[in-house]
Formats: sequence, structure tokens, C-alpha cells
Amino acid sequence: MKLHADTTTTACALHASDNEPMWRRNGALPYQVATALILALLIWVVSSARGAVNGVGTITLTVENLEREVAFYTEVLPFERVGENHDSGKETEALFDLPGAHTRTVLLALGRETIALREFVGLKGRPIPADSRSFDHWFQHIAIVVRDMDAAYAHLAKHRIRHVSTAPQTLPDWNPDAGGIKAFYFQDPEQHVLEIIWFPPGKGDPRWQEPADRLFLGIDHTAIVVSDTERSLAFYRDALGLSVAGGAENHGTEQEHLNQVFGARLRITALRAAKGPGIEFLEYITPPGGRPLFADARANDLVAWTVDLNAANVPAIDPAIVAAGGRTVSRRGAFSRRLVRDPDGHLLLLAP
Repeated sequence: MKLHADTTTTACALHASDNEPMWRRNGALPYQVATALILALLIWVVSSARGAVNGVGTITLTVENLEREVAFYTEVLPFERVGENHDSGKETEALFDLPGAHTRTVLLALGRETIALREFVGLKGRPIPADSRSFDHWFQHIAIVVRDMDAAYAHLAKHRIRHVSTAPQTLPDWNPDAGGIKAFYFQDPEQHVLEIIWFPPGKGDPRWQEPADRLFLGIDHTAIVVSDTERSLAFYRDALGLSVAGGAENHGTEQEHLNQVFGARLRITALRAAKGPGIEFLEYITPPGGRPLFADARANDLVAWTVDLNAANVPAIDPAIVAAGGRTVSRRGAFSRRLVRDPDGHLLLLAP
């Protein structure tokens, strides 16, 4: 009878408070409800940002000596100088989160693609570490497509460029995704790594197979080292809306000579937006020991490359970036543009 009486009383009490929210009755938001709300919010944030990035634009290198770098890219490489900008003031300082920032930027074109060389005047950052390796997490390069690998390598060798690769490498036929591709890594005068790449018929963008008189054709992609492919996919694919365009797992003697990394085994994932160069993940399965970007890295450090991403509504993407493991660099005052870091610290400039 006591159990029955207690049960009846409890049932009546519950019935009397049916219209009162459970969190108010209990004095706190239940764990299950809070989890569900947070999950729903994240799903909404990510889905609202999906497809927000509609193009990959200019890829910018931070440089120490602008004149020296421009000479290399326009005389050793055949980039065409197409513009120059000087930026300073509160908006520039807020964009880069660097008080006193004053930048000189030279825009260079090769085929349909553009890169930029940016110097921070009077506010030099750190040089690329002398012991930087291809599997350190700050590593990034651009892949310049060539019509003839032997001729392009001979041209670079004539100018005594700094090798990263021992020589041009042809990826083996046992690799169905990358077999037959030829590639070579080298450095500019400030140790930024560049790649020349040749695609056989059936590999790469079909436009690289079109007849051309030029030896250097354009930029296929920028490659970034990532520590965790799945985490980077959550950022670039799920939060920003890029699409996976392909992938491969590369290893063997040719890969070791290409990257100058003994025992190199890479998981490669290619992503694309609706237009512009691709973004390629390089995750080193082996060897271990790739160093993360230094915690106090700044936009004026020479390891800082910046990829421009065209987005219609930049402020709306901010929550998705944070939810996917990135962070915003720019302070309030940068207006419609945002400089952000991906989960490994690579820089992206989101702008309409």
C-alpha cells in the first residue's frame, strides 16, 4: 500500500506539472538534452556553411625580400607581373592581427592562375627553419604543370636552383592513381618549396593535355601536410564545402627521392572547389615525427602561405570553422574578410 500510495502521489505530481519544462523542474539542463541541442546546432552550422566556398583564388607566399623573390619568379620561372598593392592601416592590422602591419604585395600570373608575393615592410617574421622537412606540418608547396619534364628540369638546372628532390621522379605504374606522373621538388631563394609536375594522358585536369607552346603551363594545386586526413576533411569538405576529387597512397623509392624523406609513405587526398587550383592533403603515414607549426606563428613568418577562398557570406562561416577545429586570426575591424587557420595552422583568406 505504501508503494502504491507513493506511486500515485508521484504520478499526480507529474501530471500536475506536465506543462512545466523538465529543465525548470530539475533546476538544470539534463545531459541528454544539452547534447542533443549542441549536436543539432553543429549540424545546422555545418550544413549552412556547406558550399559556402565557391572558388580557390590566389595563393600567396610571405617573403622577406620582395625584389629578390619577384626576380626569381619572373626570370627563372616565367610568371608575369600583373599588379602591385600597398596596404596599411587599422583594417590591415586587424586582418593579420599584427599591429603596425604594412604590406607590399606583387601579383603574378601563370596561365589562368595567380600567385602573390607579400612582404611585411618593417615587420619581418621568422625565416623558414633551416632544418625544415617535407613532413613537418607547416610544409606547403604549389605544383606548377609543365609540358615537358626533361626540358623544364634542364631549364631549372641551368639556373642552378636548389634541389629538394634528387632528380625528377616518375611514379611507378603499380600505383593506379599516380602511375606515370613525373614530379620534381625545388626551392626558391628563401626556401619556399615548389614542384613542377607532368601529367600523362588520362591523369590530371584534361586541359593540361591541350597543345601549348609554353613550357610552364599553370598551377594545378597547392599541397599541404596534414596530421589527420579525417580531421582536415571535416574542415575543408564538411565546413567549407570543397569536394574530394581523388586520392592515392604513395610510397617506394621514387617517393623517397621526390620528398627527400626516407621511408616516406603518404596518404594523398585531392580537393576542389567549383573553380581554381586544387588543395591537396599530404598525410605522412611514415615516418613519424613531423613537427607541428610553432604555437606563436604569425602571418609574417616565411612559413606562412595563404590560400584565398571565395565565399559569399564570410561571417556566417566563422562558427563552422571553429566547430571543425580551425580558428580565426583576424580581429574585429577586418570587415568582410577573414584570415583563418585550418586545424594544422595553414592560413586561408576568406573573402567575397
